[in-house]
Amino acid sequence: LRDTRSRRPSARVPRFPDMHAFSVSLAARPVLRGRSCVSRVSRSQKTVTRSRQSHTLVVAGTKNTVFIDGEAGTTGLQVRDRLSKRTDIEIISLVGDDRKDTAKRAEMLNKCDVAILCLPDDAAIEAVSLVTNDTTVIIDASTAHRVGVDGWVYGFPELNDQQKVLVSNSKRIANPGCYPTGMIALCRPLVDAGILPENTGLVVHAVSGFSGGGKALMAIHHAGEAEPWGAYGFNLQHKHLPEMAEYSKVGRKPLFCPAVGSFEQGMVVSVPLHYDQLHEKGRSGAAIHGAIEERYKDSRFVSVRPLNETSDLERGAFLRPDSLNDTNDLELSVYANDDDGMAWLVARLDNLGKGASGAAVQNLNLALGLDEDAGL
Repeated sequence: LRDTRSRRPSARVPRFPDMHAFSVSLAARPVLRGRSCVSRVSRSQKTVTRSRQSHTLVVAGTKNTVFIDGEAGTTGLQVRDRLSKRTDIEIISLVGDDRKDTAKRAEMLNKCDVAILCLPDDAAIEAVSLVTNDTTVIIDASTAHRVGVDGWVYGFPELNDQQKVLVSNSKRIANPGCYPTGMIALCRPLVDAGILPENTGLVVHAVSGFSGGGKALMAIHHAGEAEPWGAYGFNLQHKHLPEMAEYSKVGRKPLFCPAVGSFEQGMVVSVPLHYDQLHEKGRSGAAIHGAIEERYKDSRFVSVRPLNETSDLERGAFLRPDSLNDTNDLELSVYANDDDGMAWLVARLDNLGKGASGAAVQNLNLALGLDEDAGL
């Protein structure tokens, strides 16, 4: 990473009230050269054909066709990069001005087996309205269909024992947000186990790599014009709050304190607990850890570290946020102090992996009846 030490912001640096609100499409601009946002398909690996009439780019493969609506954005590029290496997927794409042509988008959305929407909320809602058949599977990476929308399944297969089956049988899958993935993974098992009471007032802290803000924030950091660390969301109305409350089963929005660090990719989500917030049977590190470990014992992508594990921390003290980059893994930890009656729950993931594109590919695999970890 470039030097991002504190400096006075220049007048040309835009202001963004919420990191996740400005992941706007910058398709007309050159692709940034950061590791997490460049996606190329080698002509020696794939056959590329282009239709002069429709300007449709087809990357040849076999079997299932996938259309990524919004593939020029950070998440779209990541999804494409993961899928382009596979021989069982054919990516169909629009190029140039055709990406904004509603009729051509509708044609592709109805032509494909799976459509992955990497769009702002309003554009995602519009894209769904363009699908007129009952066969296309839609995986929406926006927040538009995650909470309170009939017919949509929440795309966190590890949520409970039934969720993977629901995802596999659905044609409308709402991909989870990055921050909620960590918070829900930590809290849902405790609610289900009768340890964490519903309606508990929780505090959730999180720090994300700056790629979570999309190309606009990435450009600021790559130019060396960003603060070294920045908290945000001070209006206490972050768009991920309803999702956290709903799928953690806590039923109450947490006090959420997100931040962006001067690293590109990776994420840590933390939930601190006092034992007096918990039911009696859960007031020990062993009980908390045991409930979380039991939930994910058979999971392919979610792992639970040993209770109070510190042997692999950086210099014996620091938990890196980027250790799982370029994976679909989610790693959970429990640190407990029984004497003082408190615990610190920690989730680590790649914000662009299990927090976005990796989860989308996992859901695609399940919806198509493929191996869950194909391409992951």
